[in-house]
Amino acid sequence: MNTSTDPRSTPATSSRQRVGLVLAMLLSLANIVSVASPTPDGEVGPPIGVLVLGAVLGLLGIGGALLAWRTGNRMALRVTAGAVIVMALLAVPAFFVDVPSGLKAVVGAVVLVSLASVVLIFSMPRQES
Repeated sequence: MNTSTDPRSTPATSSRQRVGLVLAMLLSLANIVSVASPTPDGEVGPPIGVLVLGAVLGLLGIGGALLAWRTGNRMALRVTAGAVIVMALLAVPAFFVDVPSGLKAVVGAVVLVSLASVVLIFSMPRQES
């Protein structure tokens, strides 16, 4: 039997996909932790409902990323990417409210890292000729 066709010899995910999954897990972890520090009264920030939704999406993202890492399950990759996309969309309103420019820069970086994560998650492994 040729080892290149043996399913046990092929990795579940490519190294680029694993980098994307690590970024997704870090973003998801940040969303889970953010629910522990809600916006104080009188300050501009996300409402508690958005923080809770972000935490739920974070749990979904971590679970999907771990499953995709271990098995290479395509549905788990999609769920993880979907959670990351929705978490990034929840951060976008920060560009339209009166918050410090440093916070807008952080949100911009988070959106860019989210985009990079999704692109890496869906990158196809290189085919050897």
